[in-house]
Amino acid sequence: MAITPFHPPVRTLMGPGPSDVNPRVLEALSRPTIGHLDPEFVHMMDETKEMLQYAFQTKNQLTMPVSAPGSAGMETCFANLIERGDEVIVCQNGVFGMRMKENVERCGATPIMVEDEWGSPVDPNKLEQALKDNPNASLVAFVHAETSTGVLSDAETLVKLAHQYDCLAIVDAVTSVAGSPLKVDEWEIDAIYSGTQKCLSCVPGLSPVSFSERAIERISNRKNKVQSWFLDLNLVMGYWGTGSQRSYHHTAPVNALYGLHESLVILQEEGLENSWQRHNDNHQALKAGFEAMGLSFFVNEAYRLPQLNAVTIPAGVDEATVRAELLSRYDLEIGAGLGPMAGKIWRIGLMGFASNQKNVLLCLGALDAILADMGADIQSGQAVAAAKRTFSA
Repeated sequence: MAITPFHPPVRTLMGPGPSDVNPRVLEALSRPTIGHLDPEFVHMMDETKEMLQYAFQTKNQLTMPVSAPGSAGMETCFANLIERGDEVIVCQNGVFGMRMKENVERCGATPIMVEDEWGSPVDPNKLEQALKDNPNASLVAFVHAETSTGVLSDAETLVKLAHQYDCLAIVDAVTSVAGSPLKVDEWEIDAIYSGTQKCLSCVPGLSPVSFSERAIERISNRKNKVQSWFLDLNLVMGYWGTGSQRSYHHTAPVNALYGLHESLVILQEEGLENSWQRHNDNHQALKAGFEAMGLSFFVNEAYRLPQLNAVTIPAGVDEATVRAELLSRYDLEIGAGLGPMAGKIWRIGLMGFASNQKNVLLCLGALDAILADMGADIQSGQAVAAAKRTFSA
């Protein structure tokens, strides 16, 4: 049988990522491909760096997109800053803290775990105790916005503690960039990584990263080579440096970078603070709707991510059936819980271009209809009206 071209269905993506891609970004992806060392492309690279600095709120010269998804951004930070035999304090309050631990071990270092309950932020008191108990530790790693649970940790306080005990800080900001306040320079973050497919409304496949001068000094004075040739920043810096003279390192994903450039132009047009506010406003309307329906949130309101909502599943409801019905009846995707939260929560994203009034009302109305049809114990018919009242307030 002949295989025909693939035409995906049109979905509304309100899971943990990827999120809906802005149509302007999709158009940018279709522009003519040019060489990755073409002077015009190099100029676009410089603009992309400048706009990423804005998104991260930093002046770090080593700010760039890694040519691979957010997981590669994570590995870039760990592989470059860690050497065999190091001790690294890893704060874990969800799935992605576990992945940090895995990276530390694969670098030949020892992870010292600071564990908090899933759904709770990283506890600064626990981190400080670990720093006191482990004076040989040289790095602290934590997740700013934990995608597996929808919880936001206090990055500024955690970084300050790391520095107080002579440690550098690695921060996972995959879900927080452009969705929640994040200030790399003001908070003195040493290494940070993100992803393009969440609040930046771009396609998956790139990972913005940024490194402070303290981090660069550590990378430049390593005793041994970075274990990954592709992710070795001592080599990549020659390609993502400044000026027209670039040393060839790899063939950059040219069209994907067109898409990122466009998404960052859109972010500048909206304004970073306005983007943060939009995500919060839409979260408040979604929250009002779920509470009117009788559903509750997994995370305490004080630590809740506006762009990733962990909602508790009503008793007796088969959550996988609900997600399948949303997809088949409404072309709407939401996410399941991970790890110990599987079967207990839905993860509903309001990220980037998907964070809008239309999607809030669609999600609430669709869930209301499906849960009512299943005989779930909810207050049917209340959610959409409650959200509309919030939008009009």
